[in-house]
Amino acid sequence: MSDQKNIENAQSESDSKSVGHPLSDFLAQLEDYTPTIPDAVTASYLNSAGFEASDPRIVRLISLAAQKFISEIANDALQHCKVRSSNLPTKNNKTKDRRYTLTMEDLTPALAEYGVTVRKPYYYV
Repeated sequence: MSDQKNIENAQSESDSKSVGHPLSDFLAQLEDYTPTIPDAVTASYLNSAGFEASDPRIVRLISLAAQKFISEIANDALQHCKVRSSNLPTKNNKTKDRRYTLTMEDLTPALAEYGVTVRKPYYYV
């Protein structure tokens, strides 16, 4: 009976170590990673929101999350633009050289998917 408890304790200890292991590896990788959004910018916004992070890895983690969020919004807006432009009739069959422009018309539905409401100011036509 005691052998069974020892085996269960050993398994629970190894499970608890393996649960935190990927997170600690990820945080160790963040030390060498340079995010697109600089740490100073992220720290400034965090301080203005009332959050003080003493660990630079936390600031980098938040920078990485913000970068992913912005990337997903930009990608969704690009998909809206492609769908909208594919419905328009074209004179030329040049699909290779097509350039897309980020407009409010494409950005508004992409942001709405994430719960952000954006409206044009009344003075823009």
